[in-house]
Amino acid sequence: MKCVFLDTTSLDDLDLSGLASKFSDFVTYSTTQSEQVAERIAGFDVVITNKVVLSKEVILNTHALKLICVVATGVNNVDLDAAKQANVAVYNAQAYGTDAVAQHVLMLMLVLHTRFLDYQRQVKAGEWQKASQFCLLDFPILELKGRTLGLVGYGALGQRVAQLAEAFGMKVLVAARAGSQPCDGRLALEEMLPQIDVLSLHCPLTDLTRNLIDEAAIQRMPKDSFLINAARGGIVNEEALANALIQGHLAGAATDVLTQEPPREGNRLLDESIPNLIVTPHNAWGTRQARQTIIEQTIENIDAWKSASDLRRVV
Repeated sequence: MKCVFLDTTSLDDLDLSGLASKFSDFVTYSTTQSEQVAERIAGFDVVITNKVVLSKEVILNTHALKLICVVATGVNNVDLDAAKQANVAVYNAQAYGTDAVAQHVLMLMLVLHTRFLDYQRQVKAGEWQKASQFCLLDFPILELKGRTLGLVGYGALGQRVAQLAEAFGMKVLVAARAGSQPCDGRLALEEMLPQIDVLSLHCPLTDLTRNLIDEAAIQRMPKDSFLINAARGGIVNEEALANALIQGHLAGAATDVLTQEPPREGNRLLDESIPNLIVTPHNAWGTRQARQTIIEQTIENIDAWKSASDLRRVV
């Protein structure tokens, strides 16, 4: 069998030998542009993609194609109806970054609560050397213990974040799914928001969650609370978040995601004048361990397809 990997750029520092060993011919490209897709996958039995789009036209006109492996959880870049029509199996990767993202969320939470970046800036500016006492305490430092964390999204990732937060002594509240009635101990979002000190998002971006955290939702959060988004850009209204930070309603916020990535045309949240905002470049998932797990799951998916198993099969 022949396999082409269309965009290895976020994984090409890893060991791909196990993946390559599954095929008689294994071709990789760091990146693939949309106009290159049809030519590059022609004649290949298996296509591996991360973000490269496999359209209906491409899938239906690639007659050798039997299997698509997406090295991510989201499969919105693959026309699933066309794959089904062409009898092409589609598999994805799942829960590979749970510990990586949970670790990143706790890191952001700790950096915000300790004002870590502000104190680092002071040290680099020489303020400690000029201090009248042995320490600097110019910014308020808070402990996580005794604080209340509100979670939107309580799958494997949300549950892992809850576990780590509880280890720090935090109380955890969980919001009901968007569009669902509160049940099983979950609170309506509007009921939960006034009770929390930190809001952390771990839900997918859907029609129900787009702009879920808008100006009205942020105003329900207590003054001096924190917001963390390591889910998807678009769940938080970026203009509303920027305004809340500028107006001092929120004590701080951190986001690993933006509505457009990479933000080549700029973004409201990249304005350096917005206070107490941390933006990380959608790299919460990217530990070496998590990324190698993606490769290992893809190998498992290929074996599953060969044995007609539905393990991680989407179509």
